[in-house]
Amino acid sequence: MQRILITGTAGFIGFHLARRLLDEGHTVHGFDGFTAYYDPALKRDRHARLAAHPRFSSTEALLEDRDALAAAWDRFAPDVVVHLAAQAGVRYSLENPRAYVDSNVTGTFHVLELARAQPPRHLLIASTSSVYGANARLPFRETDKADTQLSIYAATKKATESLAHAYAHLWHIPTTVFRFFTVYGPWGRPDLALFKFTDAILSGRPIEIYNHGDMWRDFTYIDDLVAGVRALMDIVPTRPDDPAAIAPDDSLSPVAPYRIVNIGHSRKVRLLDFVEAIEEAVGRKAIRHYLPLQQGDVLATWADATLLRRLTGAQPVTDLRDGVRAFVAWYRAYYRR
Repeated sequence: MQRILITGTAGFIGFHLARRLLDEGHTVHGFDGFTAYYDPALKRDRHARLAAHPRFSSTEALLEDRDALAAAWDRFAPDVVVHLAAQAGVRYSLENPRAYVDSNVTGTFHVLELARAQPPRHLLIASTSSVYGANARLPFRETDKADTQLSIYAATKKATESLAHAYAHLWHIPTTVFRFFTVYGPWGRPDLALFKFTDAILSGRPIEIYNHGDMWRDFTYIDDLVAGVRALMDIVPTRPDDPAAIAPDDSLSPVAPYRIVNIGHSRKVRLLDFVEAIEEAVGRKAIRHYLPLQQGDVLATWADATLLRRLTGAQPVTDLRDGVRAFVAWYRAYYRR
């Protein structure tokens, strides 16, 4: 069994990953700042469930607090580090870009500095499909260039990818970066579309549908995403002896033990079809308010998950309607609706 440090354990993905690892028998230390970007009560409820496990411990502090992070890292001495904590959200990055630089860039810099000083066996870092930006070629492949980010959020995540590659090259830190595609499911974030739409429909409020519904997303159910992350923890990249031997679809760096992997369902879904799945699960129609494309949004995301399948055998399989029903059932139970 391993000692695993996870940043962001009070967050949506970190909570689910920590719970799975604890159930497997691993020891987990969570690091989270409980920021007020969305309701901290939901974050504390997630953490309370993790705290019921005897092999879970935690530190409450921001990533920007290097001393607190260093103290937790030193005490826990992790075998593996999974860095999930970040300031998320495309739209909020238009209002408060400083929060994204502080958390995503400075916070990740602190993680990398500690990995340099006390190297884990494997460092894993969360990124986002938003880094593909204005790329027109679909589905998105890890080997595609990603130089045209359309939001501050995406730009800060791309910056963390570049920083991580430099550290992996200079100090031989085995590093895997995941690019997540539109994650949804129980215990999800209140700023995500599924949560907002479900709440609005049940309350009789209109929902805002951007670009008149002409948008596509690769919706990835939380259990499928966590299964991919868990499988990649055991696939530790090494610096290639012969860069020419790297497979054409492999994003392994020719100069560092560093790899980028998409984790997505590999199916793009039209936003209006997503809305209909929510209406079906809730049992009532939405009041639809159609709006133009929001600044910073991309029209479509769609993952090529060939590399994930080849490396791990993992394949997201949850049908969208099944996943949406699971979320709505959790929402009704949690909020007593």
